[in-house]
Amino acid sequence: MLHVLVSACLTGANCKYNGGNNRNEELLSVMERLKGKAEFHLICPEQMGGLPIPHPASEIRPSDHAVIGKDGRDVTAEFLLGADIALRTAKKYGCTMAVLKERSPSCGSSGIYDGTFSGRVIPGMGKTAGLLAEQGIRLFGESQLEEFLKAAENGE
Repeated sequence: MLHVLVSACLTGANCKYNGGNNRNEELLSVMERLKGKAEFHLICPEQMGGLPIPHPASEIRPSDHAVIGKDGRDVTAEFLLGADIALRTAKKYGCTMAVLKERSPSCGSSGIYDGTFSGRVIPGMGKTAGLLAEQGIRLFGESQLEEFLKAAENGE
């Protein structure tokens, strides 16, 4: 059985910073298609790290890699704790892959917002994505579901 971490917001859980979600119907279809072949373990690193829902939007400041809320508060510790708990969850279940929310300061795996709250994306990884990648977990964003499905079906 394949074990996969998934950003809970992508499944419709209202754990996004603003109290909403990023429900992705294509992901839900992929999860249904893999029923019996894969188990999915939902995570929300920001919530697991102790941030309330809702909370101010946060971005990673490139100069020192601190995670700063739009209100100016340094929330790096909460993001690092959430990343650690996500990694422990992955290890507990033997997860080899993760489908994570793109551009998130926690889960972004191929780009993140630039720290100015202007909507500009730069190369980089969120705190959780970076930690998972360091441990050899294969990461996919929600725009890579076709690639994820192929890898999952082939047991890669």
